[in-house]
Amino acid sequence: MDRAVEAANLGAAAGDLSLWGLFMQADIVVKLVMLMLMAASVWVWAIVYEKTTSLRRANRAADAFEDRFWSGGSLEELYEEEGAKPAHPMAAVFGAAMTEWRRSARVAGADIARSGVRDRVERAMGVTIQREMDSLERWMVFLASVGSTAPFIGLFGTVWGIMHSFSAIAAMHNTNLAVVAPGIAEALFATAIGLVAAIPAVLAYNKISTDMSRLAGRLEGFATEFGGILSRQSEERA
Repeated sequence: MDRAVEAANLGAAAGDLSLWGLFMQADIVVKLVMLMLMAASVWVWAIVYEKTTSLRRANRAADAFEDRFWSGGSLEELYEEEGAKPAHPMAAVFGAAMTEWRRSARVAGADIARSGVRDRVERAMGVTIQREMDSLERWMVFLASVGSTAPFIGLFGTVWGIMHSFSAIAAMHNTNLAVVAPGIAEALFATAIGLVAAIPAVLAYNKISTDMSRLAGRLEGFATEFGGILSRQSEERA
């Protein structure tokens, strides 16, 4: 009896093929799949916006910092203004190096091995770079997960919806296209939503990952150059 009622409902709703109509006609399991995928899609766009904004801000701040750094001003003044309380990744790398360099020079003076100072400074910068990039890469795993799993979750909803539709159609003993089409359409709608969530997630993940790799390379290049500068100053003090 229940399948007959469902089949009758499918036939009655044959003319409503709008997106809202397809959602409302879907089985409860398919509805849950659709809602989950739509929530994932919204979260993907929120992450994309946050990451894009953060990377743009970090690169702009790095440009301004490098202009000041290479202008020939005092490193001590730059440290007090930006390195002591860093507001962006490059200032954090600079601050970590200066803090370690000043601490080594203050504790051991000229008795400490110059190679040891450089090793500690480079280690401090390396740890800081890793920490800053880990912070920027937060939620990137979610983008990758949505990009790889959303189509399959949508496909699960489609398979479930088609099975449900065929069961109802079988009870009606009618294979007319007007009866079959709405059930198939609402089932396929789940796969469509899965693709809508997955495609932007994959594209955004690839683009943001590339931008993060460039920023990491930029920080590592600065760390190498600044490490050389501090090493030369350490040699001059010795």
